[in-house]
Amino acid sequence: MSLSVWVVDDDDSVRWVLEEALRQADMTPRAFASGEAFFAALERDRPDVLITDIRMPDISGLDLMNKLGHSHPDIPVIVITAHSDLDSAVAAYKGGAFEYLPKPFDLDEAVELVNRAASQHGELVSQGNGGRVFPSLIGQAPAMQEVFRAIGRLSRTSMTVLITGESGTGKELIARALHEHSPRAGKPFVALNTSAIAAELLESELFGHEKGAFTGASERRVGRFEQADGGTLFLDEIGDMSPTLQTRLLRVLAEGEFYRVGGQTAVRVDVRVIAATHQDLEAAVQRESFREDLFHRLNVMNIHAPPLRERREDISQLLHFYLEKAAAELTVTVKTLSPEANEMLCNHSWPGNVRELVNLCRRMTVLAAGSQIVPDDVPIAGVPRQQTDVDWERGLAQWAQLQLTGGKNGQPLLDKALPMFERTLINAALQAARGKRQEAAKLLGWGRNTLTRKLKELDEK
Repeated sequence: MSLSVWVVDDDDSVRWVLEEALRQADMTPRAFASGEAFFAALERDRPDVLITDIRMPDISGLDLMNKLGHSHPDIPVIVITAHSDLDSAVAAYKGGAFEYLPKPFDLDEAVELVNRAASQHGELVSQGNGGRVFPSLIGQAPAMQEVFRAIGRLSRTSMTVLITGESGTGKELIARALHEHSPRAGKPFVALNTSAIAAELLESELFGHEKGAFTGASERRVGRFEQADGGTLFLDEIGDMSPTLQTRLLRVLAEGEFYRVGGQTAVRVDVRVIAATHQDLEAAVQRESFREDLFHRLNVMNIHAPPLRERREDISQLLHFYLEKAAAELTVTVKTLSPEANEMLCNHSWPGNVRELVNLCRRMTVLAAGSQIVPDDVPIAGVPRQQTDVDWERGLAQWAQLQLTGGKNGQPLLDKALPMFERTLINAALQAARGKRQEAAKLLGWGRNTLTRKLKELDEK
């Protein structure tokens, strides 16, 4: 089913414009002119994402978020307002807003924020009964089987786990699977992307705050640790956490207690922490940007989320699964892939990993004219048609034979062949990346500096 987005704003024109933009983005909007009407509707249903004004006659957006935080803390909130002053912005973030959007705002930006809010809260799919369905972990590749085995081994424990891997590889799905297959399965699973919240606001988000702790703190607020008491707290992008918060997190892991911002009484919790990062934390420890003792506390068990290029045998299955999911969200007939389109996608480099695949399936479901997706329907520039290894190997063998039998022994064969080989692959990668060196380097499996050095070396030859 489509994403359910509720809008609370006393301005008729803002409600109308947002409803139209959300509807055109294949979402299901519902608008309310007052906080009273919103909370009345919340008793019977709930949205995937909420957009609210910050200043309204019957209730402020901040008070609305405070009230919502007690009853539905997992609903992401986007705050919009014509009063874009610093105090309002800071108060909105401290109140738990996912993002702050000043009026006048760009509609495309608003729609993109809604998508980001939904995806960062677990890729939730709304159901009529208010429940949630989460995508399953899929994979037959050896790398994914290692992940499944690790989850199985940890199923009877509540060990702290560190999940590593590139962005878009499904680290939150692994964390959810660890929770759902643990003794804490019946308790809350609370997810927080630490990089999505300003450093000065993250402390309140994690540990909560007391009334009067700072400007705008009109009530006590329960933080994510208390929300997850008895269950699991997933901290994504842990490598971006500030040194001060690293120290506070270490204390909670070591002693099981903390103080709310502005509080004097210790709060005890029983929380399993699962952390994730795309960074090399061991290198960060060497640089002294991440505490070594915290790293060892988090890295009790490590699970690596493999990039999609290392599990190519799973691509067809993932495409089928997410095309079905996209069709269900958009309430349309499931599109199938032609053999040629499937071949193209199976040979794509997937720099954005599974997240890129999920978004592509949504786009293809919308863009494909017929029931079958053909190569022209695939909105990826530079996706190569598959070429057999035999073709280029045969050509290389013929070239080498000519060089060796033709009496051209002035230059060693590898000294001549390797620059040609590297230049060909570099040119192909740059063409696929439309000249963007950073992206081309990723396609080649190099860093940008390596690509720059290679280009310079080849120019000199």
